[in-house]
Amino acid sequence: MARQETVACRCASVTLQIDGPHIATVECLCSSCRKAAAVLNSLPDTFRLPDKAGTPFVMHRKDRLRFLTGMDRLKEFRLSPDAGTRRVIATCCNTPVFLEMKGGHWLSLYAHLWPEGARPSLEMRTMTCDFEGHEDLPDDVPNLKQHSLAFYARLFGAWARMGFRNPKIKVEGELNV
Repeated sequence: MARQETVACRCASVTLQIDGPHIATVECLCSSCRKAAAVLNSLPDTFRLPDKAGTPFVMHRKDRLRFLTGMDRLKEFRLSPDAGTRRVIATCCNTPVFLEMKGGHWLSLYAHLWPEGARPSLEMRTMTCDFEGHEDLPDDVPNLKQHSLAFYARLFGAWARMGFRNPKIKVEGELNV
């Protein structure tokens, strides 16, 4: 039987059904994720993202995700107009929902969408070279200075299983912070 789960924003107005296993669970320490977290943390009554450490994500294939409710409450945020990544926020409760890389066939869902006990376990930290103090990170999981060949192999394998498709996730409107 295929694994199926539902996750939601903090107020449960935006719900998302996930079919099948995740690609990877990561904690990104890149400067872009930390900068975005600091900006998004300035929103009123927001879910606080870690802006001094890594941002936890659960990566899933786009073809295995389906928004059940609240698509009209999603807005995209970019650090700059030409940024290759967008972060999508549920404006009903200012909960970050996902990060999408330009051209990516996966979504990096913010791990806080899962209840504490149901969150998939962290598998690796990425982009630790961007993080001051990276030498002091715990060694409970691999601490990758950059994305590794094995990391890209997981993404490529997922894309191949998708038939090299790249479904589009349409979001109406921008969040100007």
